[in-house]
Amino acid sequence: MPSVSQELLQLVEQISREKGVEKSVVIDAVLAAVLSAARKRFGPLGNIDARLDDVSGAITLFSCKTVCNEDDIVDDSLEISLEEAQEIRPDAALGEQIAVQHDIDDFGRIAAQTAKQVIIQKVREAERDMVYRDFKDRQGELVNGLVARIEREGNLIVDLGKTEGLLPRREQSFRETFKRSDRIRAYITEVKRASRGPQVILSRTHPGFLMRLFEMEVPEIYEGIVEIKGAVRDSSGRAKIAVVSHDKDVDPIGACVGLKGMRVQSVVQELRGEKIDIIQWTDDPVQYVRNALSPAKVSSVFVHEAEKTMQVIVPDDQLSLAIGKRGQNVRLAAKLTHCKIDIKSESEVDVDSERKEALRRAEEAFHIPRRSAAATLPPSPEPLSASEEEGVSADEQPPETLIPTDDVSLLEGSPS
Repeated sequence: MPSVSQELLQLVEQISREKGVEKSVVIDAVLAAVLSAARKRFGPLGNIDARLDDVSGAITLFSCKTVCNEDDIVDDSLEISLEEAQEIRPDAALGEQIAVQHDIDDFGRIAAQTAKQVIIQKVREAERDMVYRDFKDRQGELVNGLVARIEREGNLIVDLGKTEGLLPRREQSFRETFKRSDRIRAYITEVKRASRGPQVILSRTHPGFLMRLFEMEVPEIYEGIVEIKGAVRDSSGRAKIAVVSHDKDVDPIGACVGLKGMRVQSVVQELRGEKIDIIQWTDDPVQYVRNALSPAKVSSVFVHEAEKTMQVIVPDDQLSLAIGKRGQNVRLAAKLTHCKIDIKSESEVDVDSERKEALRRAEEAFHIPRRSAAATLPPSPEPLSASEEEGVSADEQPPETLIPTDDVSLLEGSPS
């Protein structure tokens, strides 16, 4: 029959195996429990310590004391007389530190209960730390779990095995509804420490969720032949993903779509029918914007570097497709390319061109000076008229005529 000390070692092994924590952590918890119980029994001793023999399982409780002459002792919890020290260790000398062992057999029921509570608390803290270390390095991964419960606000608590994850309502698609015990896949966006253990924040609307789904379905992405350069999603149920191939013989879009669309359909099914545009990535910003506005066809693109804007011209019948429902398509394209996109139809551009040409001819016909920053400055004390500058007297000048520059209709029939 094993001794009490051997039973303690067996208990340490069992707790370590069942809780999944290291054996040294459990031993530290046991020693902390012994010290806590000792302080209940002996009072607050600052220099008390405990050790556990890895072989025998025996626990030793001791405190370090300084050897002094009996008349010089001020605090017997920190000092010991030479005679008592030599009873423990015959070669003890004045001024040395000596370990004085304490009896732990008579701790009592209260001390034992305290020790049990400390062990439970320390092991639980070790479990939480282990789970935090495990999940903090898994940010950006997909995890599978079961819906444990649904909170009033619509947040889902997901059982991930070792811990629970939080899937907020804002991180769920409007297409999705879940019930308790439903299997669910989600993307880890953040892992935080909390008083009740690590908190794993999940998402099903993050662009990373879309990218990880494609990585699982497309072997070429996993192997590094095809690379995902960017992904964006809209809460209304549409997404765009930009891909590029590092092998000239591999079509990146075809690889993501798969035979008869099987690969992309698997992703769409997981996203509850979300529409996904797969486009070709390129380092040419103009062509990238053209691709990003797919499926709309683009006539031309003008880059305004000063305003950091790209003006995109599309055929009239492509304007609504390029903009998308409630601006969805152009908004996703702007996010994907990191560009500000201004879309106009060809007829709008033609009207603008005709308008500008009419204004230009009107300015030339009626000698209307073009607006400049100088025109806004206050006049000098003795202004010099334009007629005097040109060597023409004021009497020969026609009366001043004001032409509204924003009303093209007034310019019809004006001399060219």
